[in-house]
Amino acid sequence: MAEDQLDLIEIKELFKLLPHRYPFLLLDKIINVDKDSSATGIKNVTFNEPHFGGHFPGDPIMPGVLIVEAMAQTAGAICAREHSQGKRKLVYFMTIDGAKFRRPVVPGDVLELRVVKQKQRKSIFKYQCEAWVGDEKAAEADIGAMMIDPEERV
Repeated sequence: MAEDQLDLIEIKELFKLLPHRYPFLLLDKIINVDKDSSATGIKNVTFNEPHFGGHFPGDPIMPGVLIVEAMAQTAGAICAREHSQGKRKLVYFMTIDGAKFRRPVVPGDVLELRVVKQKQRKSIFKYQCEAWVGDEKAAEADIGAMMIDPEERV
């Protein structure tokens, strides 16, 4: 890979980096990966997802909390990939600040989850996150996370 070319994380690697599985793995792939500094998660929003049956019948809208979770999964995957040293790591969601929802996300949308690392202190990470559909911002939030070894879980 050329030095100026950004990396890609496909679904099989996501399975190794994140503990989430259907129906809670909210990413299809991650593109434009620049180590743990920035990346863009891709979520193809489809009508057959279980939450659309009740949110809302006849007018399906992706719940905002799932959009925030998808942003957090994008950040968590690039953290785990960059800092795991070949060992399995867990990234725990710690904080959500400044969450705003700008437009509904509906079946048929392709959700782009853009994350940019703001700071890191030891195993604590802070990311500025935005969710986009085409050229429209759907949501934004600042997310904090902590990475641990699974054996250290309380």
